[in-house]
Amino acid sequence: MKYDVGNFELVEKYQLTNTIYDFRLKNEKISKLCKPGTFVHIAVPGKTLRRPISVCDVYGDILRIVFEVRGEGTEILANTKIGDNLDIIAPLGKGFELDCNKKTIFISGGIGVPPMLYASKILGENGIVITGFRNKDAVILQDDFIKNGSKVILTTDDGSAGIHGFVTQALKEVVNQAEMICACGPMPMLKAIAKIADENSIPCQVSLEERMACGIGACLGCAVLVNKENGEQIYKHVCKDGPVFSSKEVVW
Repeated sequence: MKYDVGNFELVEKYQLTNTIYDFRLKNEKISKLCKPGTFVHIAVPGKTLRRPISVCDVYGDILRIVFEVRGEGTEILANTKIGDNLDIIAPLGKGFELDCNKKTIFISGGIGVPPMLYASKILGENGIVITGFRNKDAVILQDDFIKNGSKVILTTDDGSAGIHGFVTQALKEVVNQAEMICACGPMPMLKAIAKIADENSIPCQVSLEERMACGIGACLGCAVLVNKENGEQIYKHVCKDGPVFSSKEVVW
């Protein structure tokens, strides 16, 4: 995928939870290039390495990202003021391959939820969205998914909002409606989803998370072991060859 680098102006900023922020960034040239499942690489003032953040949504010349403060770099990023510019490389990686004619289940957990918003918008009423969070205080983006026209199923680990249980339990209830599954979240969750998809002979795409430095496949720091069609196993790189892979590719 062709990528570019440019300044994005922060035009809107919201705090969704104690640690999760919602940025709307304007760049007339680059925003429209971003696809569902791709990510951006943001330069953080005072830090050598950029921070990779998934594309949450795109409308016109506005790029939306939703990210969690996990360390000093993302904390600095969270303190960006409206009107400030951020140096961003985008779009990076390989996103989801979507077919508007196929009933698709988008399933995600925690901070893996934001990348599914743009993807579900492409499918509209032909998408089913399953999201999982620790508790009601961690829930984000539910109204946004509903606006996309998707059927939305919310789960929480403690039952304080939506269905009490894990996303995999909810998936089993609707998996017979799916022609495709797209998933993003922690590796154990993705592994369980891939197993359900395989048992039901449904194609499944998973978005993987790995620590990244360069974001373009040069540093080789985000290698993941995958299966080749001939049975051999090789390493690919999440930043360049992914982050989206077929679940059958991934060596779980």
